[in-house]
Amino acid sequence: MKVQQISLSQDTWKTDLENLNIPANLFLLFVSIGFNDKEALLDTLSGGYPDAIIVGCSTAGEINDVQVVDNTVSLSAVQMEKVQLRSESVILDDMKNSYKTGQELAKKLHADNLSHSFILSDGLNVNGADLVSGLKSVITNTSITGGLAGDAGAFKETFVIDGGEMKDKTVVGVGFYGDQLKVGHSSKGGWDSFGIERLVTKSEKNILYELDGKPALELYKSFLGEEAANLPSSGLLFPLSMRLNESSKPLVRTILGINEEDQSLTFAGNINQGSYVRLMKANVDRLINGAENSAILAAESIQEEAELAILISCVGRRLVLKQLIEEEVEAVRFVLGHKPKITGFYSYGEIAPHGEFSSCELHNQTMTITTLSEC
Repeated sequence: MKVQQISLSQDTWKTDLENLNIPANLFLLFVSIGFNDKEALLDTLSGGYPDAIIVGCSTAGEINDVQVVDNTVSLSAVQMEKVQLRSESVILDDMKNSYKTGQELAKKLHADNLSHSFILSDGLNVNGADLVSGLKSVITNTSITGGLAGDAGAFKETFVIDGGEMKDKTVVGVGFYGDQLKVGHSSKGGWDSFGIERLVTKSEKNILYELDGKPALELYKSFLGEEAANLPSSGLLFPLSMRLNESSKPLVRTILGINEEDQSLTFAGNINQGSYVRLMKANVDRLINGAENSAILAAESIQEEAELAILISCVGRRLVLKQLIEEEVEAVRFVLGHKPKITGFYSYGEIAPHGEFSSCELHNQTMTITTLSEC
């Protein structure tokens, strides 16, 4: 396995592409909404590498090595020498069909020798939890990682890259086949719950209507104070921790939108009626430690240095860390060592296993890491 990592800027991307010197069969592109030459870049790659798989998505910030930047493309050219690859995609025509979309994509990718699936989804027109449930209903014995596309925190339009095209309302997946792939994965947060736990008294899928019998948006605004004026983006700073029952591990859920008319909140994943939720907040040290712990778990899962590390971190973490954002990526680099190339993006949701017996779950506000190498 060989990897070449390049950060493409608006002014020099054509010249930068001339530095590619491996016969890549996989391109991962994490693309800023503000990068203007997106279509020209895809046309150039498709023409120069007609047999390569080209996938990616829009971002809320690009990760290239230990830098976090905007208005660029983080491009990873990968040459898999032993592992077989295949990409598939499914149109997501309605958010209500997210589970079915996950199932359809998983059926396309599934095979007896499937060793890992990497999934990228539209970030706004999807119920991430249902998508993941559909994926793991078919792919039960191998790991699934990935994330939901972003758009710099604007919550207006996201896209995925499927071959040489940018598409919204689409989910794309790459399947890795054979027994010579070593994949590591992990997902850790660093957020703290505070305040009282409240009962979800009315919800439907990923739309929350009532907490303790009170309108959810009204109650949530009372938590946020002055930050309520900046919803939905300020909601990234105050996600919810959801506990299905007393023995279950909490999952974090992030707001995607609000509805003043019915006083509801729309989340990236399902908020189960009858579950218990608490507000969450973070501090800088806890988030950076969370990223470090995620890297430790990813490294332990393969017991050797990887060739490529894909980091998918939530945009909410970026809003909290601000000018210190690169410290969480540097913490990952320190743990993983100098060998692996590092790429990634800031997302609207992360996909990774949650515990030993789950192929994947939807996470929010985590640093999710996928490491890849051939053996």
